[in-house]
Amino acid sequence: DPQQDFAFSIDHCSDITTHTFNIRAAMVLRHNIKELYINVDLIINGKTIFTYSETLCEPGLSKLIFCGKKKGEHLYYEGPVTLGIKEILQGDYTISAKLTNEDRAIVACADFTVKNYLDY
Repeated sequence: DPQQDFAFSIDHCSDITTHTFNIRAAMVLRHNIKELYINVDLIINGKTIFTYSETLCEPGLSKLIFCGKKKGEHLYYEGPVTLGIKEILQGDYTISAKLTNEDRAIVACADFTVKNYLDY
C-alpha cells in the first residue's frame, strides 16, 4: 500500500496452528495516534462470519504502549503469539483489519489470507 510503510514477518509458519511462534511488525506512522480504533472482520469462503471493534487508545485509556505516538515516529513489536488452534478446516480464510485514529484517518490496514485445502 503506497500510503503505509509497514513490515510484518512470521517465524516458522508451518507451526502456526499448534505452537507458539514469533512475529515482528514495524511501521512509520503517517498519522498521530491520540485515539485509535480497530475493526476486524473474519471472512470464511467469501462470507463475513465475525466482526470485532474495540477502542485501543483514547484520553485516559491506553491499552497499547504506542498510544500518543506522533506522525513520523516508528512503531516496532517483536514477540510470541500462540493461537492454540488444533485444526483449520478446509477453505479460504481472510482476516481484514483496519486501525483508524481520532480523525478517522486509516493508520494501518491489512488483509491476511490463509487457503487450506489439506486433509488432516
